[in-house]
Parts: sequence; C-alpha cells; structure tokens
Amino acid sequence: MSHRKYVLRPETAVLTRGFDPKLSVGSARPAVFRSSTYVFSSPESAARAFDIALGRAKPAPDESVDLIYSRLAHPNAQILEDQVVPLERDAADAAVFNSGMAAISSVFLTFCPPGSTVVHTTPLYGGTQLLLDSMMTPLGVKAVTAAAGDTQGLAAAIALAKGLKLVFLETPANPTLTMTDIAAAVQAARAHPDRPLVVVDNTFLGPSFQHPLTLGADLCVYSATKYLNGFSDLLAGLVLAKNGELVTQLRGTRAVLGNILQPDECWLLNTRLPTVPLRMNKQSKSAQRLAEAVHGHRAVAKVHYPTLFEDQEQQRIRDAQCDYPGGIVTLELKGGRPAAFTFLRSLRIFHNAVSLGGVESLACHPRTTTHSEMTVEQLDAAGITEGLVRLSTGIESWHDLLVDVKGALDAAA
Repeated sequence: MSHRKYVLRPETAVLTRGFDPKLSVGSARPAVFRSSTYVFSSPESAARAFDIALGRAKPAPDESVDLIYSRLAHPNAQILEDQVVPLERDAADAAVFNSGMAAISSVFLTFCPPGSTVVHTTPLYGGTQLLLDSMMTPLGVKAVTAAAGDTQGLAAAIALAKGLKLVFLETPANPTLTMTDIAAAVQAARAHPDRPLVVVDNTFLGPSFQHPLTLGADLCVYSATKYLNGFSDLLAGLVLAKNGELVTQLRGTRAVLGNILQPDECWLLNTRLPTVPLRMNKQSKSAQRLAEAVHGHRAVAKVHYPTLFEDQEQQRIRDAQCDYPGGIVTLELKGGRPAAFTFLRSLRIFHNAVSLGGVESLACHPRTTTHSEMTVEQLDAAGITEGLVRLSTGIESWHDLLVDVKGALDAAA
C-alpha cells in the first residue's frame, strides 16, 4: 500500500490532522492564538476572504484563505474542528461552539424557519426542551413529540408532520437511557416529501460507542463539555456532519450569534481529544460493573443501564447501534424523593453535581435539577420520577465506587 493512499486511523489522525508545526514556530503541539483580528496578506486576499465568509464564493480545493476576525473563525477553532473529525465516523466537517446549548440552538435557528415543524423524541435534556418551549415555539416552529424508543410512533409522527425540517433524536435519552432506533428514524425521514434533516444528540455514547452518521443521520451534536473534554473545566459544543455545506451554514449562524468557542478553550479541548477513547472505555467498564452489582439491591426499584435492558425492542436497538453501554447509570429508588436525597447525601466519592462525562464521578436528581424546566406532566410522561438518580461514572477505582454506592443505597433503604 502506498503512503499516499494510506488512511490514518482515528487515534493517529486526532493528533496529526489540521496542524502544521511550521506555522507555530516549530511547536510540536498547537499554540494558543489570542487575537481578535488578523492582518491580511493583501487587499485582494481581504476581498476574497470576505467573499468566502459571506457565501459569495467558495474556496478552491487546498486554498489558504486569510482569517478575518475571531468571531468568524480563528486558528484554534480551525485546528480543533479539523482534529475532532476523525473521532466521529463518516464526518466530513465540524463547527465548534461555546456550549452544548449554543450548538443545539444554532442547529434549530439555522434549519427551522418560522412555520416549520420539528419532530423530536422525549425526554430531552431540560435545556433543549426549554429551548423548544420558550424560544422556538414563539418563533412559529411547531414541535411534535414521540416517546424515545417508540420506533413505530416516531415513524408515524414523521410521516404525518407538515413542513417538516428537522427530526431531533436524543439517544440514549437523558436521564432514562431509553434508546431510539436511528436507522429507522432516518428511513422514515427519507420517505418524507420534505426530506427533513436527522439530528442526533450523541453526548452520552459518542464518539466512541455510537456512530449516528454511519446510520444515516445528517448532523451529530455534542455537549463537548462532557466526554469530549472530560475534565469538567470548560464549556463547549460541537456539530459534525457528513455534508460540509451544512457545517458552512452553521458557521454563518455562529458568526451572527457570536457563539464561537474562544481560543484558550479550543486549545484546552484540543489537548483532551486524544484521550477520549481511553477515558470512555474505562468509564463504561466501571459503570457496567456498578450497574450489574447493585441490580436487585433492596433500595432499588430499577436500574436503567443498557446491559440490563429487559425490553426486547430496547435490546435490539442497543445491539444494532451501540458498541459499548457507556458510563451513565440511572437508579430508580423505591422511596421516592426522600430516598433519593438520602442517597445523594450519603455518597462520599460521587459528588452531588450536575453534568457528566468527567474523570470524577457525579450524581444528581434530574427531576429537581437538570430537567426541572419541564412541567410535571412532561416529567411524569417521560418517566423522570421522584426516585430517579443519575450517576456519571468517572475513572476512579470501580471497587471504591461500588462501596460508595452500596453504602448510600443502604442508607436510603
């Protein structure tokens, strides 16, 4: 095999793609470029840069286009966007944002004009639900819901929707871990005359364990704050796509909203990307041991975890689209909110905090925190009960984590 035709594997490409040490005074790793504006190489280059930035022209293959202003793009964003692409199978391009919600908001604002319809699964992360209820609906966008995991119900909702622009899936659902069949949703969307885009929030299992773009999805969105970063010290969002033109449209929205990720955070997130598979594999193994060990504890009504799915349809979806079960475990305690709060108070290693995907283990009560924007009716319908507790497993010893959780469960019992 010739060197020219050889395609680097993701774990190599994430360290080599999109960065030229010669442009950084020979630095082996990217430097931080803190600049708000950039000097043009010529007046003609400036005009060309603006033509491309405003969509009046497209760059030629391998053309080096001058940078303009950091609200539009900057070197650290470009390096990060290049180097994250190999981690997401079938991705061609990426756009980085200053939070996960900035990424999701930009997707809806870019592709859902007033009068259009969105079909989405429930439950959604509380911030996404609030975005739909408080912003998109008043802007004239109709939201149609389908329960996560209801393959036929989702297909029917897609088929009946008028002016459908977007099918938004969160799978596994936060915090119930219910899985939605991505390939079936794509098939239903492709059969619709409006040809809506299929967007998957892949934060819980991606990019290591679930690959929506290979299953036909158009866009893959992330709260990069979580597993992609992994250290709970910055906010970031990412959108990846097979079709680079979709990313170009998102960058246009990003330029207007000004929600690009700043250079320091891009640099920091970029340093974390090579360790994503290492961290996620460790977290998934520990979470599986933990979930299966506390299954059947006298304080637990149910353990929500992919290897413990009892529903045959959920098992089928899991086996079809997930490589590993992931690092999130959700426990439903028998004693409702009092038991859940006692459990959280009794933990010693798990910190009672929202967010997930960090190297440290975290636990929270979704009904009163991450999903508290939802109405009581929405919470009940989604199965986010008073006794539900979400655990994000870190990279500590799983033996210690198990002792911690069992002790807290004993207290809650």
